[in-house]
Amino acid sequence: MKLTLGPLLYYWSREDTLAFYEEAAAWPVDSVYLGETVCSRRHLLRLQDYLDLAEKLTNAGKEVVLSTQTLIESESDLKALRKLIDWVTSRSLSPSPSSGGGGELQAPLQGGAGMGRFLVEANEWGAVRLLAEKGAPFVAGPTLNAYNPDTLAILAESGATRWVPPVEMPREMLAAMQVPAGLETELFAYGRLPLAFSARCFTARHYNLQKDDCQFRCLDHPDGLTMRTRESEDFLTLNGIQTQSAKVMSLAHRLDELRGAGVDLLRLSPQSRHMGRVVDVFRALLDGDIAAAPEKLEQLMPGQPCDGYWLGEAGMAYHPV
Repeated sequence: MKLTLGPLLYYWSREDTLAFYEEAAAWPVDSVYLGETVCSRRHLLRLQDYLDLAEKLTNAGKEVVLSTQTLIESESDLKALRKLIDWVTSRSLSPSPSSGGGGELQAPLQGGAGMGRFLVEANEWGAVRLLAEKGAPFVAGPTLNAYNPDTLAILAESGATRWVPPVEMPREMLAAMQVPAGLETELFAYGRLPLAFSARCFTARHYNLQKDDCQFRCLDHPDGLTMRTRESEDFLTLNGIQTQSAKVMSLAHRLDELRGAGVDLLRLSPQSRHMGRVVDVFRALLDGDIAAAPEKLEQLMPGQPCDGYWLGEAGMAYHPV
């Protein structure tokens, strides 16, 4: 199985984000997902910045996938989606008349980047339609909610070459899925689970701020803002308009089950600390290093582990093997 580094779900400073991917270039992952998938107000990095990162990571031997926003709420969101897809699916791009301001794309990256250079991860069905119209291959993201073979068949016919099952999908359902030939399966195997998206920003609400005047408080919470029950138990994590689990999904102790269910790639979701060590543990386990015990991951997590969804139980449950 291959390892992928999923899209960054949190809002970090520009410096921290660039430093993170500078380190990631040396990590033993096969693919890296780039792009803002959560909130359109997070724009410390523009499309050109992600394209520059994509070029650097490609030169480091990584497959790069450019991820789209999950919740399209405005015409500007749709315009940004179209700009990304138009760039990826075009074989050439005219230089921008000005190199500063306006967020306009510059000339093509060195190496003639264009069709086939990078894949796009479609995280909502509008992106699927736009990519299908262009005849471009793509990754079907987990928020497309492909729970049955008919949906998978539609995605494959539309051009999907890889799909990511919904994070709630249990092993029995995944093993029973009739996956079309040539369609890779990538499973969310590590990280706080992205559970839901809303037009309302919960982080802003926590600070009694309006969404349009959020003061970018997400920057203060590099791994999200944990919600606790009245009994002081970690329950959920607020990440802007996204709600995540408080616990950290980890399937490192279930690699044999993942292979049996036909999983081709494991997605590791970025966290602010120890991510390189997390990748190393997964890589060692996949390579058969028995000294790399899955329990080592618990020391590196921003929360307690869970694997309940994979077992068809409550998501917060955890059963170490």
